[in-house]
Amino acid sequence: MKAVKPASFHIDVVGLMSGTSLDGLDLCCVSFDFDGRWHYRIVKAESIDYPEDLRRKLATAQRMSSLDYARLHSDYGLYLGEQVRSFVERNQLKADLVASHGQTIFHQPGVRFTAQIGSGAGIAAVSGIDTVCDFRTTDVALGGQGAPLVPIGDAVLFGDYDYCLNLGGFSNISFAQGEQRLAYDISPVNYVLNHYAGLRGLAFDRDGELARSGRVCRDLLDRLNALPFYTQDGPKSLGREWVEQTVYPLIEGYGLPAEDVLATFVEHVAVQIGRHVRGGRVLTTGGGARNRFLLERMRAAAPQADYVVPDPLTIDFKEALIFALLGALYVADRPNCLSSVTGAARDNIGGCLYKGNKSK
Repeated sequence: MKAVKPASFHIDVVGLMSGTSLDGLDLCCVSFDFDGRWHYRIVKAESIDYPEDLRRKLATAQRMSSLDYARLHSDYGLYLGEQVRSFVERNQLKADLVASHGQTIFHQPGVRFTAQIGSGAGIAAVSGIDTVCDFRTTDVALGGQGAPLVPIGDAVLFGDYDYCLNLGGFSNISFAQGEQRLAYDISPVNYVLNHYAGLRGLAFDRDGELARSGRVCRDLLDRLNALPFYTQDGPKSLGREWVEQTVYPLIEGYGLPAEDVLATFVEHVAVQIGRHVRGGRVLTTGGGARNRFLLERMRAAAPQADYVVPDPLTIDFKEALIFALLGALYVADRPNCLSSVTGAARDNIGGCLYKGNKSK
C-alpha cells in the first residue's frame, strides 16, 4: 500500500553525524514543520568526543575480522543509543525520531557496495526512539554513488546561496543548475590534514597555524592536482580507500616534514575548490570553515567567490541537521536522495526504520 504524503507535517528529530575524520559525534535536535515548504529550528546541539578505544576501533574497522567487525557494528549502535538517550534526558528534549548517518567504513559504489556501521536496532532499543539509518545503500544499489547526501538539504533549507560547500573529512559542493541540484565530492580535506597534524601530536591543526608555518612543495602540489579523479565529471564521490591507496603513498614519497605537507595540501584543497566555484555567495560549513589559513588560501585561489561562514551552530552541525531532515523526509515518504546528485537510476527514499517501542 502506498503511503499518503501529508499536506502538513511536524516532527522532532535527533540527527547523528560522525565524519570520516573521526573528530567526534554530533547530535542535533531539530524541530521541523512542513506546510508546502520545510521550516526548521535547531533546539539543541552538542558534540561528543569519542573514547580513545572506540576511536581506534572505528579507525581500523576496515582491517578487522568479520567477527570483530560485526561486534563493532552492534557495540557502536548501542553506544549511539546511549548517547541519544543521555542527550534527550539531560536536555529534556522531545524526540519523535533518530536519524543516524553511522560511520562509513567501506565506500565502493563502483561495485555497488557501501557500509556505514552503527546498528539501528541498537540505537532504537537503547534510546527507545524510532530510528532511521543506512541512508546510502538503496542509492548505491540503484547504481548511484550513495553520496553526497547533504545536497537535498542544501536545496530545501539553504537554497538562497549560489553554492553550499562543506569542508569536512572531504569537501563537497552542491548548487542548482536549472531545475536540478548537482553535487559531488571535490577533494579530501580534514581526513588528510588531521592525519598529518597527528604526526605533531595534535588532534587537528588549529586555525591552520602549523600549515601556515610550512612551505609548499610545488612538485608535490602539481602531482596532487594532476590526479585522475579531478578530471572526472560528476556524479563522483571519495572514500578513505582512495586516500590511503593513492594520496598517502604519493605524499610519503617526498619525505617532507608535516608542516610542509600541510602547507602543500591546504594549497591543493584551495586550488581544487577554486576550480568549481564560479562566483557568488558560497555557504561554507564543516570543521574546515574554522581553519583560517585554509579560508585565506581559498579566497586567494577564487577571489570572485564570497565564502560566507555562518553562525557556529550551522558551521558545526549542518550535516547533523540535514541528516535529521533526511529522517523527516523518510517518515513523510518523500525522496531524500537525488539521482541528479548521485547518478542513481531514480530519486529514492533511502534508509531503514527500526521501531523504538518506547511506551507512549
